[in-house]
Amino acid sequence: MKPILQHLVEMTGHRDHLRLEVSVLSTLQKLSSIKEVRALELFNDHGAAFLRPRTWVQDGQLVSTDSEAAADPRRVPLEQYPELAECVSQHGDSALANPRRGQHILWLPVWMQDKVSTCLEITQSRPFSAHKLDVLKGVFLVYQNYQSLLDYSERDALTGLFNRKTFDEQFARNAANTGVSSQPQNAQSMISEEVLAENAPVQNWLAVVDIDHFKQVNDRFGHLYGDEVLILIANILRTSFRSHDRIFRFGGEEFVVLLRNTTLAKAHQVFNRFRETVQKYDFPQVGRVTVSLGFVSTTRGSPVEILGQADQALYYAKEHGRNQVCYYDDLIARGLLQTAKVANDDVELF
Repeated sequence: MKPILQHLVEMTGHRDHLRLEVSVLSTLQKLSSIKEVRALELFNDHGAAFLRPRTWVQDGQLVSTDSEAAADPRRVPLEQYPELAECVSQHGDSALANPRRGQHILWLPVWMQDKVSTCLEITQSRPFSAHKLDVLKGVFLVYQNYQSLLDYSERDALTGLFNRKTFDEQFARNAANTGVSSQPQNAQSMISEEVLAENAPVQNWLAVVDIDHFKQVNDRFGHLYGDEVLILIANILRTSFRSHDRIFRFGGEEFVVLLRNTTLAKAHQVFNRFRETVQKYDFPQVGRVTVSLGFVSTTRGSPVEILGQADQALYYAKEHGRNQVCYYDDLIARGLLQTAKVANDDVELF
């Protein structure tokens, strides 16, 4: 019992979902008779349910990926695992299977807000005893409860999007490349064929989004309808971007999007498609609303410089007609903006 408690203490010391996931798998891996542990990601693609390994053992080490799930060549239809599919459809807490001799599998779906996107898979060579199941489920419940606490602390209370604190932590960590995740060797194959066909550099992009004339919405219709606009904009953001992109609410009417692994042309297309979707949406009572957006590549500069450049592009868009997408480097090249060296301790961005 003492080693398990020590592992639980270590596990709950993490403040990051992926590190916590790696830690719980490491804890389970050390239990007797366990042959393999994996964290599976469950997702929908064009109406069909799939799963793919997100954290697994490779060369004796636990490795993870946060690449685009729908483009992962390791994905398989959920229906190939009928016991797990039945468990998810029935909102169950566990499922057992014995697909072949000497292989016994336990699945533990992670339910958060009545949805499941993660499932722990534990495999051993003999059937799970009642005592073993109690131990495994006990460790799992600690993990699931702590995941829920982390999720609550990372999200904006109104929209459910990630908050500014989460952006600061994730973006700084990704920029410094100090995360625990490691991309598999076939990461290139996880970039969509459409993007690869462009034969252009694939990069990550940061966009700052602002709702045009949002103060007038609050003044005219009241904060209740203003909040509804924010919630609906958040929903449009979720449906406009992929599962491995990241969307944040910075507060007020400002949002930030991290668009991953795509070309400049595709980034323009995706951001403009989102803008047009908002423009066409009929918001209850309020009617039509538009957004302005400024974006920049994340390949150059510190996090505060990159965010500042996207902000400059955004405010150019707002000062020159609104309801448009502006690319920072394009504005610089056309002489419409001037570059400014920003030191981390010289500026505070709001």
